[in-house]
Amino acid sequence: MTALLRLAVLQHCLRPRALSFLRLQSLMRSDTPAVIYRHTWFDTLAAWLLALLWILPLAYAVWTAFHPSEYATRLDLTAPWTLQNFRNAWEAAPFARYFLNTTLLVSIILAAQLVLSTLAAFAFARYDFRGKNIAFALVLVQLMIMPDILLVENYKTMAQLGIVDTLFAIGLPYFASAFAIFLLRQTFMGIPKELDEAARVEGASTLQILWRVYVPLAKPVYTAFALVSVSFHWNNFLWPLIITNSVESRPLTVGLQVFSSVEQGVDWSTITAATLMTAAPLLVGFILFQRQFVQSFMRAGIK
Repeated sequence: MTALLRLAVLQHCLRPRALSFLRLQSLMRSDTPAVIYRHTWFDTLAAWLLALLWILPLAYAVWTAFHPSEYATRLDLTAPWTLQNFRNAWEAAPFARYFLNTTLLVSIILAAQLVLSTLAAFAFARYDFRGKNIAFALVLVQLMIMPDILLVENYKTMAQLGIVDTLFAIGLPYFASAFAIFLLRQTFMGIPKELDEAARVEGASTLQILWRVYVPLAKPVYTAFALVSVSFHWNNFLWPLIITNSVESRPLTVGLQVFSSVEQGVDWSTITAATLMTAAPLLVGFILFQRQFVQSFMRAGIK
């Protein structure tokens, strides 16, 4: 990227800070006192109660998974710690294959969503064509439709294509994401058109402008959507259960049902150990990227 385009990007990055500084100066010079909300003891209590309600199931899962099965229903601080439950869960089902299938599945879906949504969002944000608003309204309507409504039609389509019981069949209905198109369109519309003009002066093509200008400025949104997409498809159960019949294409969520077999007996220690192994990657990912996750939704809005 040449010097002119770098200067334009730098001006775009510094503009919000300058505007916020000017607003702060105007507030300081104003005679109207600023209204500052001060939290009360009730807010603190409510926050702690909500946090406690959220953490209790996870705490029970951790306690049960790391202790023998006889301590699953009673709290004994002297109970011995063990990893045998994780060994039993790993040996009871082909978890290595399930992890591989799930990782490949969410990677394929995320890659397809990012490519298709980026192109669609750029077209909605920067091009004027007949029926543009109607097309975008139809995209937003997809956000209101529950995916479970289309299970039968999706299965018929996969059967006609001859791809039943494959990872591609699980991911194909989710390749076009209305949520990603909406978020990226709102972000692209907030980028000044002067950056386009500066890039075109330097001889950049449309795809180069998209890749070198728009995509870098939308990285927080990409990160947040990636977390949402990965967490949703990592935990998706109903559609993979319907479309898969074999271990070769079965993801983690469907594989976990082997532990709920009544004929074999329900061992809560093994079940919670398997659940923790399944949910651990998502918990780690959210902890690492929680700031980008929150900031991206604060930046998005109807424009």
